[in-house]
Amino acid sequence: MLYLSMLALAVGFGLPLAAFGGALGQGKGLAAAMEGIARQPEAAGKIQTALIIGLALIESLVIYALLSFFMLQGKLPAVNPDMLRELAGAALKAAGH
Repeated sequence: MLYLSMLALAVGFGLPLAAFGGALGQGKGLAAAMEGIARQPEAAGKIQTALIIGLALIESLVIYALLSFFMLQGKLPAVNPDMLRELAGAALKAAGH
């Protein structure tokens, strides 16, 4: 049961965390590139090329997280009413009711 709950947490929190981290990385990279282009407009082509490669690598990590999400989600059991009653009973017992 502990394994399934940890698996559910990994599925539920893993993808949003990866997407948030990827968005932060892309934002910082884009901000730095724009600042570099503003300081040296003649280097815009080289900066843009490096930026696109960097953004592609960051995005590939998020896509790997998405694939992991789907793979882990497939390992979760189907939830049926009996399982929900069992989990609710265990939670009530643990709470002392």
